[in-house]
Amino acid sequence: MYPGEHAKRTPHKAAVIMAASGDVVTYAELDERSTRLARLWREAGLRRGDHVALLADNTPRYFEVYWAAIRSGLYLTAVNRYLSADEASYIVNDCGAKSLVVSAAVAPLANEIRPLLDDCPIRLAYGGDVDGYERYEDAIANVSAESLGDQPVGTTMLYSSGTTGRPKGIKRPLPERQIDEPDPATGGRSPLAAGYGMTPDSVYLSPAPLYHAAPLAFTAGVQALGGTVVVMEKFDPVACLEAIERHKVTHAQFVPTMFVRMLKLDDETRLRYDVSSLQVAIHAAAPCPVEVKRQMIEWWGPILSEYYAGTEGNGSTRISSEEWLAHPGSVGRAAAGTIHICDDLGNELPIGEAGTVYFEQPRMPFEYHGDPEKTRNAQHPEHPNWSTLGDIGYLDEEGYLYLTDRKAFMIISGGVNIYPQEIEDALILHPKVGDVAAFGIPHDEMGEEVKAVVEPAAGVEPSPELERELIEFARSHIAHYKVPRSIDFIDEMPRLPTGKLYKRVLRDAYVQAAAASGA
Repeated sequence: MYPGEHAKRTPHKAAVIMAASGDVVTYAELDERSTRLARLWREAGLRRGDHVALLADNTPRYFEVYWAAIRSGLYLTAVNRYLSADEASYIVNDCGAKSLVVSAAVAPLANEIRPLLDDCPIRLAYGGDVDGYERYEDAIANVSAESLGDQPVGTTMLYSSGTTGRPKGIKRPLPERQIDEPDPATGGRSPLAAGYGMTPDSVYLSPAPLYHAAPLAFTAGVQALGGTVVVMEKFDPVACLEAIERHKVTHAQFVPTMFVRMLKLDDETRLRYDVSSLQVAIHAAAPCPVEVKRQMIEWWGPILSEYYAGTEGNGSTRISSEEWLAHPGSVGRAAAGTIHICDDLGNELPIGEAGTVYFEQPRMPFEYHGDPEKTRNAQHPEHPNWSTLGDIGYLDEEGYLYLTDRKAFMIISGGVNIYPQEIEDALILHPKVGDVAAFGIPHDEMGEEVKAVVEPAAGVEPSPELERELIEFARSHIAHYKVPRSIDFIDEMPRLPTGKLYKRVLRDAYVQAAAASGA
């Protein structure tokens, strides 16, 4: 279903509650406001298959924009608010957004990207004035709240940073139905009800930024079901426990770094809050250290439910606490799609042998927007309906999947994907850099942190001053969370005769050193 149905049945029920401010938006308000924005876009000429973009912090209006797109047959691209102006404007331009909605909290970035936009005529800002953007509240107040007769279902097109070059939009076909029609793929039953036992009485806590795929999909799914979403403006371990107790949260989703931060609280603080309302604690996005997961199960009980999936939606696995205790380290058995483990030539490998993880579906479920080559590279060489995220793993005799490596040295820091190529592309522009490699190294709390190794340009001597200069240079070109925490220097970068960087040699030395030191 969608908010319009719940607005009829439970108009005064909270669709979203902001954890820190306590701001509440009811289903009636969510339905009315999303209808107004949908009508504004329709009257401006947007039609099914067009694209809109959203650049904002975690606020209730995030959901108004989301549902306006979903009830209009549009593609919605949520943009990471921590990107640089160049990165953010590229995404807005690449997706072909005809409308960009921003929040006043990101006004500096919104102002920076405005002159970089190719063609985005409908620019709206909520929560305050932003130069060059029409006031959102005034714009939607001037259109009717009467529901549009034609409401085709839209979807998201989120961006996944590429291992080479610019990020690409993950594009799926638009559903062939109206917003008030049940999804034939699920028989009208909510996937969250089937997978996690959620009901309209569920209260779901979302502690992560809404521009990420999972937080946006799960919060919207809870609203489609008619439950209540509690959104944290930003994650804080104590505030998280407080929110669970205050709102009697029944379901929540975390990344392993959040578990680590909660576990690091002293016992008096950790045990002060009543978390007994929690029925399911979902986690994903990054590998969870075995000991961290054991401690969480000991604290919260066997309510942890882990899944492995990607924004591409090409397949997934799921594993309960009980299953995980019998198969520690596994990410579960197939929940969507059939798993195949293949070597570099595409040959299927026997049980227990590691290779590329493919999911088989009846048809290829996605494409990379504007990049047919990248789409083909994600497909099996002989079976086009088998696709991979590039992860390496193996299956045991019971069909449980274990991941052993990350795609193309992707760094996962605090549950956020960081791709080395973006960092390398920025640093190589500095005149004192001859060659550069970036990769993740172990970090106790974040899982991984960004490390860069630089071969200085001819005649340049390495020094602490040069390290600081390069870090500041990187900060001016890429989002701050991608900037290397430290830079080491090397006389000559290890490269194969073909010129390909042998990055594993560099990274393995740091991983082995960390293991030897007990880090």
